[in-house]
Amino acid sequence: MRQLSIQVPQGCGKTVLDIAESCNGTNLAYFEATGKDRSLDVVIVHVSNSTVEKLLAKLQDLPNLQVTLIPHGAIALHPPPEETAQQVKNVEERSPIEVFIAGLQSVGSWKGFLGYAVTAGIVVWIGLFANTSYLLVAAMLLAPFASPAMNTAIATARGDKQLLKQSLLRYFAALAVTIAVACLLSLIFRQEIATTLMVETSQVSAIAVMLPLAAGAAGALNLVQSERSSLVSGAAVGMLVAASLAPPAGIVGMAIAIGRWEMAIDCLFLLLLQLVGINFAAAIVFRIYGLNTQGTRYNRGKKGVFPVVLGATILTLAGLLTWQFSNSPQLQRSSRSQRATAQIQQVVDSVGLVEFVEANVRFPRPNIKGQNTLVCEVYVQRRKGVKESDAQIRSRLTREIQAQLMAAGFNVTPLVNVTVLTPPS
Repeated sequence: MRQLSIQVPQGCGKTVLDIAESCNGTNLAYFEATGKDRSLDVVIVHVSNSTVEKLLAKLQDLPNLQVTLIPHGAIALHPPPEETAQQVKNVEERSPIEVFIAGLQSVGSWKGFLGYAVTAGIVVWIGLFANTSYLLVAAMLLAPFASPAMNTAIATARGDKQLLKQSLLRYFAALAVTIAVACLLSLIFRQEIATTLMVETSQVSAIAVMLPLAAGAAGALNLVQSERSSLVSGAAVGMLVAASLAPPAGIVGMAIAIGRWEMAIDCLFLLLLQLVGINFAAAIVFRIYGLNTQGTRYNRGKKGVFPVVLGATILTLAGLLTWQFSNSPQLQRSSRSQRATAQIQQVVDSVGLVEFVEANVRFPRPNIKGQNTLVCEVYVQRRKGVKESDAQIRSRLTREIQAQLMAAGFNVTPLVNVTVLTPPS
C-alpha cells in the first residue's frame, strides 16, 4: 500500500476525497492549509499499489495538482480490528509509474556512477592479477552495470527512446571505464602473461545465455515487487546482474594490455550477450506487469519503439548464439571440457584394465598455433590381477582417448597424459 499527499486549491479537497474513495482508498484525511501564496486543501490518501496509477489518472484534470508519492510501503490499519491480520497481508506489486520514476531517478548522477566503475575496475584487476576469487565477488557488488541494464529494459517496455539512449550510454561508459582502468593497471605493473583466474574466468560455456536471461527476469521481478513481498534484496539481484559483467570487463582490459586478443574477444562476446539477454528477459517481465508505452503523467512512450527494440534484441541474441555455436570450441570451452571429461571416463571404463580416478581437462592459453589444444591429465588405478605394464596401459588409454575425442567431433587436438596409480599393498 502507498501513501500519497495531495495538494489542490481550496475547495477541491472534497473532490479528491470522493475520487480516493472510488479507488478504495483507506485512512483518508482532509484538512485546510496555507501554501506559499495561496490557501490549499491537503488530502492524505492510502491506496493499494495497483490503484496508484488509476488514482492519478482520475486526479489529472484538477487545477494546480501537486502529489507527493511516498516510495515505501505503508500499513493502513482500519476497523474492524479483527480483520487486521488480513489487511496487512494484502501486499501488491509496485505501480508501473513508480517503477518508471525509480528508473529515471537512477540516471541522474554521473560522478558517483563513474566513481563506482573505476573502483570496480581496480578491485576486479586486483582479484584477477592476484588469483583471488573473493575479490571478484566484491567487484560484482561494486560494479554499476545493473542499473543501466535494467533501465534499458524499462525503456524498451515503455517505448522511451530518450531513456533508452541514456541507459545504453551509461552502460557502455561504465564498461569502457572499467576496461580502461584494468588495462592501465596491467601496463603500470608490467603484466606479461594471463593469470590462472583470467584463463578460467574467460572461458565461455555453451549455456552462457542462461545467466543473463535469469538475471534479467530476477532484476525485473525485484523492481516490480513491493519491498515487503520481496524475499531477495536489491543488492543480491544487482550482484546477479553484474555477475558475468565485472570479471569479463576486467579481463578485456588486461588482455588488451598483454596482447591476448582472443581472450579479449571472448569476453567482449560475453558482455554483449549479457546486455541483450538481460534486456530481452526483463522487458518481457515489465510488460507482463503493466509497463506500457502510455501511462499517467507519462507521454514519452512510442508504440512502435517496443516491437522494434525487442525485435532488434532478439535478432542480436540469435546472431550471438549463432556465432557461438558455429565457432567450436572457441566460445564453448567450459562446456566442452566437461563433455570431454565424460568421454574420457567412458573410455577408461570400457577398457577394463583400470579404475577411473580423476581427469583434469582444460583448454590452455595461449594455444599452439593452428590447433585447438585440449590438455587431458588422466589419473587411473590399476585393477587387481591386471598383468599389463604401466607403459602398456598408458599407451592403450592414450590412443583410445585421443581417438574417441577426435571421433566425437570436438574439433580439438587432444594432448593426453595418463598416470597409472598403484594402491598400497
